[in-house]
Amino acid sequence: MLSEQGKQLPGYVVREFDDYLKCGRLEHGFLRVRCDTCHHEKLVAFSCKRRGFCPSCGARRMVDSAAHLVDEVLPKRPIRQWVLSVPYPLRYLFATNPKVMSQVLTIVHRVISTFLIKRARMTVKSGAQSGAVTLIQRFGSALNLNPHFHMLYLNGVYDAKGYFWPVKPPTREDLDVIAHTIARRVSRFLEKAGYLVRDAESEYLDLMQDEEDAMGAIVGASITYRLAFGPNAGGKR
Repeated sequence: MLSEQGKQLPGYVVREFDDYLKCGRLEHGFLRVRCDTCHHEKLVAFSCKRRGFCPSCGARRMVDSAAHLVDEVLPKRPIRQWVLSVPYPLRYLFATNPKVMSQVLTIVHRVISTFLIKRARMTVKSGAQSGAVTLIQRFGSALNLNPHFHMLYLNGVYDAKGYFWPVKPPTREDLDVIAHTIARRVSRFLEKAGYLVRDAESEYLDLMQDEEDAMGAIVGASITYRLAFGPNAGGKR
């Protein structure tokens, strides 16, 4: 379809898909594993080790990451998961500009950390700190493109002496205040960076898309649950 339109996908997408098709297939390479005791042998096919859509390698990476966090990173303290989703235009911006997504994540972390520190009746200047690990999930339940944050936050604060102070769970009112604070600060950042345009009557994200950019069109279709190719392109899926 794309070739007929004189367009093509980026090289990294083609390489990812080609490697996925070779993943776990013996004809593309393998190791022969032999037990020293019983002398049983088994062939183990090479895996693609890609981060995209390979279910086998993705599941293995997920399990390894979870084990590493539990065994080596997260302290034995109460932990609460915070999840932040964003509107469609921001999803497109995050998907096409990872640097902006990283900067927005920094703002989000600062807002939540400040809330927890104040909840513990402390201040940032006093040396109080919280901690978090963020996993960026890029897809929704319908395999639509939906970049959003899953944040594992310590449900408390360490003071300057290293003592941990647990805090009470946030209320619905707290969550409303936090969400509005994040929205206000992210909007201010996007405006200064030139992505958010405001006038007297409206505001919008300046997301100029190159008509020759095949990947941009696919990203936009996936975010809005629409078909990117075929005779029904643009229709809802």
